[in-house]
Amino acid sequence: MDLPKPLAADVAPLFAARPQDQAMSGLVVTTPPAADIVAVVESIVGGDAVPTGSALESALWLYVDDLDRSHTCSQGIDDTTGSYWHGIMHRREGDFSNSHYWFRKVGNHPAMALIDGYDPHRFIDEAEAQHGDNSAVLVDLQHREWNALFAWTAMEYRGQ
Repeated sequence: MDLPKPLAADVAPLFAARPQDQAMSGLVVTTPPAADIVAVVESIVGGDAVPTGSALESALWLYVDDLDRSHTCSQGIDDTTGSYWHGIMHRREGDFSNSHYWFRKVGNHPAMALIDGYDPHRFIDEAEAQHGDNSAVLVDLQHREWNALFAWTAMEYRGQ
């Protein structure tokens, strides 16, 4: 993932501690995040690269399955990018109808064009139908979705 150098340096410890193939492995989060990985995100948030309350902060909390903190950030961002992170959070908590609501607010976000074969509403419906199985295809899509939106957020919008 191509990130601005300050952000790449700040998030490197997180990606080392929790590589993507170990992150966001469930379509619906059923267990609280591990304290050690929460501490890594806490050490990143609040600096110049990941301001408190930003879309980037919301993304990092999603990455480690801390939906409450992600929700707090995303609901305070009143634009399509905040709505996008908010919609993902609700899908991952299993509140599929609320996820659809937020994705209707998003509309056609520029980051969506970066994800081959992506339709957020179809993804929500498939996640609802298959989340107990954690379909490898859908988990892969979840990773690609997060990567695309995180990279777009980092390059185009910082939520400041």
